[in-house]
Amino acid sequence: MAALDSTQKAGVYETLSSLNMAFAGIVQHLQTLQQTGLFQSKAAKLFPSFALELQAEFNQEFLEHLHQLELDDWGRYGKAQQRWEKYLRDPDDVLLQAEERKKQLAKQRKKPGR
Repeated sequence: MAALDSTQKAGVYETLSSLNMAFAGIVQHLQTLQQTGLFQSKAAKLFPSFALELQAEFNQEFLEHLHQLELDDWGRYGKAQQRWEKYLRDPDDVLLQAEERKKQLAKQRKKPGR
C-alpha cells in the first residue's frame, strides 16, 4: 500500500466522512418517503436497511486499508520517537535497569515451587 502524506490522508478521511453523511441523508430521505404512506411495499420498507448494509460494506473495506496505513505510519514514525528517546536516555539507565532485573530474578528464585 502506498504511503500517503498527511494532507492526502486527511482528504481520505474527509471523503469517507462525506460518504457516510450521504448515506445518512439517503436513509433519512427513504424514511421520509415511507412516512408519506405512498410506498407500502415490503421492498420499500427494506430500502433503508439495504442502504445501511452497503454503507457498512464500504466502511469495512475502506477502514481495513486505512487501519493498515495507520499501523504502517505508527511503525515508521515510532522509530523516530525511539531514536529520540535513545538520544535522551542517560547511559547510567542501562546499569540501573540491569540492577533492577537482578533483583527481580533473585525474588523469583526465592519463591517456593520454582
